[in-house]
Amino acid sequence: MTYRYEWRAMTYALFMHEDYPPFDFTLSSEDDGQEPHTSLRLAYPEQLERWKPLYKWFLAIPQYFVLAGLFIAACLGIIAGFFVVLLTGEYPEAIRDFLVSAYRYALRVEAYVGLLTDRYPPFNLAA
Repeated sequence: MTYRYEWRAMTYALFMHEDYPPFDFTLSSEDDGQEPHTSLRLAYPEQLERWKPLYKWFLAIPQYFVLAGLFIAACLGIIAGFFVVLLTGEYPEAIRDFLVSAYRYALRVEAYVGLLTDRYPPFNLAA
């Protein structure tokens, strides 16, 4: 639920849609479908591996290096998108797609480190 609200607030803050995210949301892992362009679904597994929390933080270290690079690229994309909007009046689709993919990647890493899944996040933006 908190990841879903974070996703909605960040997509609004990064100018990816114009609808202000509502403060009311359901206390469940299923998406309520109120905002179809900012939906997020995390499927919590039936059973998690018992010893993985002891070494998940270590396995996530390479992911954090990738996230640092993506953060720098996303900051540059936001700045470039700002100036493109000032000049053309439209947000560039390619920058928007990159920002959404980078943020989805970050949420996958957060879900892995936050013990919501045992599936190691792949090193690609498309998954």
